[in-house]
Amino acid sequence: MKGIADEPQYSIGLLEGGTALSDVIDNHIYEQTLAEKNAFFVADLGVIMRQHVRWRTHMGQIRPYYAVRCNSSPAVIEVLAALGTGFICTNKSELELVQSHGIPSEDIIYSGVCKQLSQIKYAAKNGIDLLVCDNEAELRKIARCHPTAKLLIQVSTEASSQEEMSMTFGCSLKDCRHLLENAKELGVQVVGVRFHISSSCEDDQAYIHAVSDARCVFDMGEDIGFNMQILDIGGGFSGSETQLEQINSAVMSVVDLYFPPSTGVSIIAEPGCYFVSSAFTLAVNIISKEVVARDRQDQAHDEPSPNDEPEFQYYMNEGVYGSFASKLTETLIPAPSVHKNAALDDPVFSSSLWGPSGDDMDQVVEHCLLPELSIGDWLMFTQAGAYSLGQPISTSTDTPTPPVYYVISSGDWFEMQDTGVTQEITLKNFSLVPYFFNSCQSEAALSVPA
Repeated sequence: MKGIADEPQYSIGLLEGGTALSDVIDNHIYEQTLAEKNAFFVADLGVIMRQHVRWRTHMGQIRPYYAVRCNSSPAVIEVLAALGTGFICTNKSELELVQSHGIPSEDIIYSGVCKQLSQIKYAAKNGIDLLVCDNEAELRKIARCHPTAKLLIQVSTEASSQEEMSMTFGCSLKDCRHLLENAKELGVQVVGVRFHISSSCEDDQAYIHAVSDARCVFDMGEDIGFNMQILDIGGGFSGSETQLEQINSAVMSVVDLYFPPSTGVSIIAEPGCYFVSSAFTLAVNIISKEVVARDRQDQAHDEPSPNDEPEFQYYMNEGVYGSFASKLTETLIPAPSVHKNAALDDPVFSSSLWGPSGDDMDQVVEHCLLPELSIGDWLMFTQAGAYSLGQPISTSTDTPTPPVYYVISSGDWFEMQDTGVTQEITLKNFSLVPYFFNSCQSEAALSVPA
């Protein structure tokens, strides 16, 4: 199939004839086995498209604004832009990235909590008017550097203050009127409210309380003289269809009560992980292993005795200072699958997985059950698309960022066209290249020695 741009920035493997994502992974493992055994991602862009369709089905009244910090891969930005999402950015580099894809400034929100003056000025210069604000200090910076800005007031919620272990941002409900009055005095427009509820929150009442609080802030703003137009219900979307149904059920009934269509208020949200987490698979290689005693009573012994239950510590060529950086924020990394021919009755052992730095902080998975692995074996981490493709934190290992191989099935590609994507004006950097699967290579990847 011919590429859709004269000078594309990247190619997308088009999967035809029954070729599956696992076949693509097999091929790249075979290639890496013959080379340096570097880690790599395989990204199925069709998953992003299907998540968009799922969102439109269950959350059709709420426009998604993709949280760029979750995964700033250019191909992801391009697909979501083609599907009509907006974008929420936290810094200048994200703003520049989104703008480089031709996203209109009115479809961009600058949400950085502690904004640099130079970046506020950049937003002003480039017509990015929607900014998030939650305190007087930020308000005064915005008034000075971007007087034509349109603000979304970040309101703290009961759920965020109770569940989040990290610093909680947002203006309390009782302080909102003071902030709104200051905005009026400074001549800065306030156009809406933003709140955020963590994906770990399982209480539907949290959304009901948050929307009710937002209505109070809308009333305050309108009483002061602002034209309140936007309600942003934030992120916290895990990616499951069940969660979407639950949130829609909890949110839309109360939204219809407090913000009926007659008010003309636009409802938006900020899905990030929802779109990308399941679209990416990360393949990593075992570079070292150690055997330790499990539940060893005599800590004086340096070596485990023959009677001890063995436990394996495996060291991988990616760790928390690279693609597993989300582990540093207490995110649980799911156990991987093993890429090898293992019999169903092979014994499994207590195992832990570590990055290559040798740092005590570089533990990726504290405990999982795996068959005994050898150096050179490969592990597959699914759900690897969120917070995994940023620049690696500097360590002595100096590990480069793993490459990403993009694919999409022919069925997903044609379905994407049915969603309204037009090749002439979007996806201009894509070049579709038929993906040729070599079954012999796949078999070799499973059997070649380390």
